[in-house]
Amino acid sequence: MGQSHHAFLKRFQGAITTRDRMEIFRQKPVTIWLTGLSGAGKSTIAFELERQLVSQGRACYVLDGDNIRHGLASDLSFDQKDRRENIRRVAHVAQLMNDAGLIVITALISPMREDRAMAREIIGADNFIETYLSASVDTCAGRDPKGLYAKARAGEIASFTGVSAAYEAPANPDLKIDTAALTPAESVANIFTYLRDNYLTNLACVERS
Repeated sequence: MGQSHHAFLKRFQGAITTRDRMEIFRQKPVTIWLTGLSGAGKSTIAFELERQLVSQGRACYVLDGDNIRHGLASDLSFDQKDRRENIRRVAHVAQLMNDAGLIVITALISPMREDRAMAREIIGADNFIETYLSASVDTCAGRDPKGLYAKARAGEIASFTGVSAAYEAPANPDLKIDTAALTPAESVANIFTYLRDNYLTNLACVERS
């Protein structure tokens, strides 16, 4: 039996380093990994956070779960195995974008702790901020912006997180935002404050040695 093509692959390193890209963008790349139930506010918060970061001259990009499903993950279902593969792909994309010097914001349900731990390992613990958007099933179902909870409860959608599939809330997230009690603007402000206090003060001070 012949060798796999992977046996002949090697990793190449160009002359430009992550540090060089940090100096170009004047920031340290990081991934803000938003996790929570459908309806918890992930996409709304992700894109508003992106807008505020860009308004301050930060180079960043949102990897939104719905958008990813139109292309990168269009071949995947919503069962647990394919959800894990979806997260693996997004994590690798986020890692590459971090390597390119960008701040990344992901907005995915990412329901399983094991899968989020995999994402942290792929991206790198120092560049990964697990951000739990906390809202109960009842709160999210009450919003039901896409009508998904009603369809899931009627049996029209299989493997729907919070109804027919489990969501494992982070035990010790880097940041927890109660989106049931806070408005989207307040939620974004809390995340931005966390970034400013823990990351942005350093991101802006990448000096060429």
